[in-house]
Amino acid sequence: MSKMSDLDETVAAIKAMKVRGALDIAVTAVKAMDRVLAVDAKDTESIVRKLSAAAKKLKSSRPTAVSLPNAVNYIIYLSEKNRNLPVKEFRRVLSSDIKRFAAEQEKALEKIAGIGANTIEDGDVILTHCNSDTVMQILKKAWKDGKNIEVVCTESRPRYQGHISVEELTGAGIPTILIIDSAVHLSMKRLKVDKVLVGADTVCANGDLINKIGTSQIALCAKEQDIDFIVATESLKFSPQSVMGSVVEIEERDTSEVVEKGRFPKVRVMNPAFDITDAEYISMIITEYGVIPPQAAYHLLKEKFGWELDL
Repeated sequence: MSKMSDLDETVAAIKAMKVRGALDIAVTAVKAMDRVLAVDAKDTESIVRKLSAAAKKLKSSRPTAVSLPNAVNYIIYLSEKNRNLPVKEFRRVLSSDIKRFAAEQEKALEKIAGIGANTIEDGDVILTHCNSDTVMQILKKAWKDGKNIEVVCTESRPRYQGHISVEELTGAGIPTILIIDSAVHLSMKRLKVDKVLVGADTVCANGDLINKIGTSQIALCAKEQDIDFIVATESLKFSPQSVMGSVVEIEERDTSEVVEKGRFPKVRVMNPAFDITDAEYISMIITEYGVIPPQAAYHLLKEKFGWELDL
């Protein structure tokens, strides 16, 4: 198999959600770019062009998950920075940088798990939505630390990512309750939920959150009942483009996920994958740099993405 056909398979896997979770998508994408480095090329310029073409393909696969363009753009930045190196040295340096970058993302997840577990108290009932690797690691760490928690998982239709969360949590021995998405408000009251903990696909410069469809409604319910709404995410998911006023595209997925094709021929079916939660509904954001208020998102962006923003 050629390196470019391998890239096409990676793009297809991300589009089909065979690779899912913002961090996994980002790491998978940069590893695919590492493989592109091995394509036949007479000079460094040829490799840089192939990397740019690969980046464009990868970024088109999931338009809302900002960790994907952030990761890919960073590799392109590194390739431009080193484009004057001889071919052999260029490949060695960039491949080493890509592997370091992927390892850093894994370490970020470990740091967030430790910080996030400290925000959880013994006896907490925690509601979560969709399936976030970051959230799962926090909950498992809290449980491992001896905190007697219970987790409420939404089904997260239409793809039922909540079922994945249930399997992970019960596999770790954590008491778990599965609810239908529309039962969030009732369940918060009936089950005496203490905290809501969700992941992120994108955090904007103003602190707004883009996450799995239904997240914003959960935040509204939490606000109404004075329940902390906590976001846990790697800094890789902060959007430097939002500093420039760019609006993140909300992905519309195939309607066959909702209803079989042709069943309601005269009905318009909508299947947005994400929604936007206003920063005012967010209590805190847990990152590998510590716990920050949503209002501090811009400052973290300046620190993390100065190379892209020229700040």
